[in-house]
Amino acid sequence: MNILVINCGSSSLKFQLIDSETEKQIAKGLCERIGIEGSQIVYQPSGGEKEETVTPMPDHTKAIELVLNALMNEKTGVVKSLDEIGAVGHRIVHGGEKFAASTVITGEVVDAIRSCNDLAPLHNPANLIGIDACRKLMPNTPMVGVFDTAFHQTMPKEAYLYGLPYEYYEKYQVRRYGFHGTSHSYVSKRAAQFLGKNFEDMKIIVCHLGNGASISAVENGRCVDTSMGLTPLEGLIMGTRSGDIDPAIIEYIAHKENKTIDEMMTVLNKKSGVLGLSDNLSSDFRDLEKSYNAGEDRGVRTIQTFAYRVAKYIGAYTAAMNGVDAICFTAGVGENNPLVRKLVCDRLGYLGIAMDTEKNNKRGEEVEISTPDSLVKVLVVPTNEELAIARETASLVK
Repeated sequence: MNILVINCGSSSLKFQLIDSETEKQIAKGLCERIGIEGSQIVYQPSGGEKEETVTPMPDHTKAIELVLNALMNEKTGVVKSLDEIGAVGHRIVHGGEKFAASTVITGEVVDAIRSCNDLAPLHNPANLIGIDACRKLMPNTPMVGVFDTAFHQTMPKEAYLYGLPYEYYEKYQVRRYGFHGTSHSYVSKRAAQFLGKNFEDMKIIVCHLGNGASISAVENGRCVDTSMGLTPLEGLIMGTRSGDIDPAIIEYIAHKENKTIDEMMTVLNKKSGVLGLSDNLSSDFRDLEKSYNAGEDRGVRTIQTFAYRVAKYIGAYTAAMNGVDAICFTAGVGENNPLVRKLVCDRLGYLGIAMDTEKNNKRGEEVEISTPDSLVKVLVVPTNEELAIARETASLVK
């Protein structure tokens, strides 16, 4: 069965067509600047040339229409008709407490997703627009929602509750939800497979380190803690997000700089993280690494502080699970930055970790980077969220 995977943002739409039986990618692409002047679709069939077409895209319905036309194009298309697409899998950022697993999309499910919009105001409305557009253009094709938050719904209360008045949880569902769940699920399962171990018998820490970054503790096949919270702002230092800070800093800076709450949230979400810490050098770790290697203070302090926070979370999650069998690095930085991996693992000697320097210098490959005698296995496992969404979709519509 061919499955179309849709990842809808507020002004962008990523897509992949995947054969669920062979798990091979058939085509992929991206619609950019939806609703903005200069919109374009990038389309590439597997093994073929990349095509870029600048064309008006006033809304997501038009974007989905262009995606379907590209997939059916006489010259470069990969299907003859929409009947060859067996299902559509949609990435949905926030499922709140309503969804602990992927689900077939119905009218009731759409209403339940909409009720979570307050928890992800930038993402959920865009996800719903994508669902609505697909349902209009493909009314007879089954749709599945795969939630970023679902994998983390197995966390115990002591992990997801905050030290706030309990009424805020009861009235507004203020609690830790966690994100990147599709990636954390895929990578932890793949790590167990790679090591030839039973997933349900392992204690695994997954470090999803990209522009957005989060860590999860996966014990006996269930997520027991994760670093992002009510929103994707909590936890690690990220590309432009602050991660954990003393909440009183918000009031302190607001008074000093005469800023509103909304302005302060913009600072924390878009002007902080490694971008802010490097004094606006970059949110891209390739630029930061060059600065680090040149011995510049802004590059050195930023990468060291980032790695320190990652190592601290690994220590905390080792305590949460009373041990760890494997630590996995994934996503853009985790897969491609040997320096960050080294700086993190240099702090984990107490776990009996020993690194293989040569293997750690590889980029973007699935590889064990610890030595054979390391007490804890350290792996690089490239994430594949689209394949994970396709698998979830196939399992529900067969």
